[in-house]
Amino acid sequence: MVICSNENDNMKSIYNQSRSHKPDSPTLNLYNDGYLSRDWEVIDYQTHTLKNSEIGFRGPKIASLKKSEYFVCVGAAQTFGCFCEKPYPTLLQEKLQKPVLNFGVGGAGPSFFLLHDELLKYINNAKFVIVQVMSGRSENNALFNTLAGAGGILTKNSDGSMTTADDAYHHLLESEFRKWHLPFRKTIGLLGQKKAKKIVAESRSNWVNNYKKLLTEIKVPKILFWFSKRKPDYKEKYTDVNKLFGEFPQLVNKQMVEQIKQFSDKYVECISYQGSPQLLSSRFTGKPITIDNSKIHKIFTSKFTHNSYYPSPEMNEDAAKLLEPICQKFL
Repeated sequence: MVICSNENDNMKSIYNQSRSHKPDSPTLNLYNDGYLSRDWEVIDYQTHTLKNSEIGFRGPKIASLKKSEYFVCVGAAQTFGCFCEKPYPTLLQEKLQKPVLNFGVGGAGPSFFLLHDELLKYINNAKFVIVQVMSGRSENNALFNTLAGAGGILTKNSDGSMTTADDAYHHLLESEFRKWHLPFRKTIGLLGQKKAKKIVAESRSNWVNNYKKLLTEIKVPKILFWFSKRKPDYKEKYTDVNKLFGEFPQLVNKQMVEQIKQFSDKYVECISYQGSPQLLSSRFTGKPITIDNSKIHKIFTSKFTHNSYYPSPEMNEDAAKLLEPICQKFL
């Protein structure tokens, strides 16, 4: 196809306007709004708000919120669908021919939805609900508080300063007394691990209790959904933060899942790593790009060209295939 100079100029103008466009974002939700800014070159999340809520949710916005005429997906960034044109809630909407409210909020844990009880009204007005198994690092404990019920950024109870979850738990595991002579380092390291185990146990206990509360508050049929690259059964190690957390959902093990399964109507596991890592490209030029995590918050400093953390489009397709027959039963 040949493009004349005027047409070419027009296309460039449209591209530049779109590329520099700052999405309408009437909320102050750190993660979902942060995703808009960080990921705009890759995808338009079409976020919108709902009556009585200031949270920006993944779009597109649905036309009707009449009772039982839609379903809801509750979860974190994996449900929101970072870097995915059609996350599993959207794929299910197409398969089931029923509109969906995507209540995926970056960094969320069960406590987030308990803090925002206005969302429970939308949830309990739905035909059914899919509740993702979310991270265990999103819970408060004696040392840290999560930011508005969403993990990733923690505030220290000691002085109110902010830190990332990775850094917070790293300092628990590593000795802060490196100036001490070698014979003392092992002893202090063991003390750090003992303290970390106590904090992890507290966070896990709070996670289980909050999930029980959340699932009990949901009165419509609910599907508990495990979506990860790993099985629930993993053995954490206290040698470094990655081995402690494990793959998403961080800190969550089989014992925790077993404690909350009975509060749901169905349980579905999707363990997949298809299409990961995912090369990220500009939707305007088609060229590979670098994503700057500091656009979410300055506390995040990493940059990346591939998505190796959030579920890939192929993983979302696997999730939708597993969920569809279960959802059909509730229709």
